[in-house]
Amino acid sequence: MTEYVIAAPEVPSLAIEGQSARFPLRRVYCVGRNYSEHAREMGHDPDREPPFFFGKPADAVIPASGNVPYPTLTEDLHYEVELVVAIAKGGKNITAEDALSHVWGYTVGVDLTRRDIQAQAKKQGRPWDFAKGFDDSAPANPLLPVSQTGHPASGKIWLDVNGEKRQRGDLRDQIWQVADVISYLSQAVELKPGDLIYTGTPAGVGAVVRGDVITGGIEGLSDFSFTIV
Repeated sequence: MTEYVIAAPEVPSLAIEGQSARFPLRRVYCVGRNYSEHAREMGHDPDREPPFFFGKPADAVIPASGNVPYPTLTEDLHYEVELVVAIAKGGKNITAEDALSHVWGYTVGVDLTRRDIQAQAKKQGRPWDFAKGFDDSAPANPLLPVSQTGHPASGKIWLDVNGEKRQRGDLRDQIWQVADVISYLSQAVELKPGDLIYTGTPAGVGAVVRGDVITGGIEGLSDFSFTIV
């Protein structure tokens, strides 16, 4: 047993629907601009860009329920609803044909973004870390195993704020489907069990304020509801 000079941090984890066991988290990868209309609303051409990735801390993953705190250092907090993929088997240079065999399960999550910090970082040519990787920035529902969901390649993905429609899309609209995302990412880093991948968001992103109730979901997976406080 390894001895440490301080108490070892708790392993971050995500709940599994209907089970007491949890899914341990290693790394969280996020795909940027993976839906055509969202890429266009952010001022980019989706037909010319390969997928790119950024990360969030594993302990930024929290339940997409109850209260979610409004972060410090921002006055422009944005939501982005996403399909989330949980990796059970690692590997490098995974082929697209084999990629789905590496998946443990799926859920729906929200990538929260301090958009004003991101805009300033882009303007100054600096990293996005504080715009994307802050505390509680990755709400997610409990995972569902592949044996229950299959590999969803289509289905409505949506998000509302205070009952008002904000994001509407379909998983089939992803520029890079899950198998391609896994394959491409594994060329850059070795994927390992416990990794999560947030796969991008449809158009309609926008700001929320304290007191807003955010609801959403993915057809065939699950729905969520939480309040910004």
